[in-house]
Amino acid sequence: MPDHPSRRRLLLVLGAVLIVLAAVNVADKYGPPHTGLIAGPVVALALVLLARRAGLTWHDLGLSKRTLLPGLKYAIGAIAAVAVVYAIGVALPWTRPAFHDVRYHLHLSAALMTAFIVVPLGTVLLEEVAFRGVLLGLVNRHRGATWASITSSVLFGLWHILPSLRLNHANQAVGAVLGTGMAGRVLAVAGVVAFTALAGVLLCELRRRSGSLLASAALHWATNGLGLLVAAALAAVRFA
Repeated sequence: MPDHPSRRRLLLVLGAVLIVLAAVNVADKYGPPHTGLIAGPVVALALVLLARRAGLTWHDLGLSKRTLLPGLKYAIGAIAAVAVVYAIGVALPWTRPAFHDVRYHLHLSAALMTAFIVVPLGTVLLEEVAFRGVLLGLVNRHRGATWASITSSVLFGLWHILPSLRLNHANQAVGAVLGTGMAGRVLAVAGVVAFTALAGVLLCELRRRSGSLLASAALHWATNGLGLLVAAALAAVRFA
């Protein structure tokens, strides 16, 4: 086992990770389309190399071969659970409007490409490596699992500020409840930050129990990818 990095080194690595993530977040929001699709895998690899240089093991990062099989079992269960929840949500008239999102009014080919290429490579890969891999592993080594989960989850919530700035305009259910003005935007962003932070706690726990990033990545993809496919399918039916 490598020696633990010093506290100063830990803070430097954490600072470097946060700066990189902030830059990627801004570039993905305001840069050319699908910037994250290119930056995501590159930055994820860079963060793994940085974490390894800081003394983290593959197990610390959730990338150990020993935990691959448990991670796969949790992954299959997570995807199945999300599929059931979404099926119920679509079937119930009072929850169906939550899937009416103009961002996902896509043709079949575009929806499939987004769900199976853009979301895994441009979103899930980087976020899981960064938040449930590198950040979780670094803080866990020095402050324990509880602080690691809290830190990772809070940062994960804040990560979603920029992507949620127009949520009250894009999502019919959110706009109807919160309004489309500035107050609605502030409430929508606050709600997204709180919700994704809580989701981060669940993802951290799944990562901890399975020992593998595969488990949390599967739940993350299912939430985003299946949700996108459901929203696109409903939009196609509504406007057919």
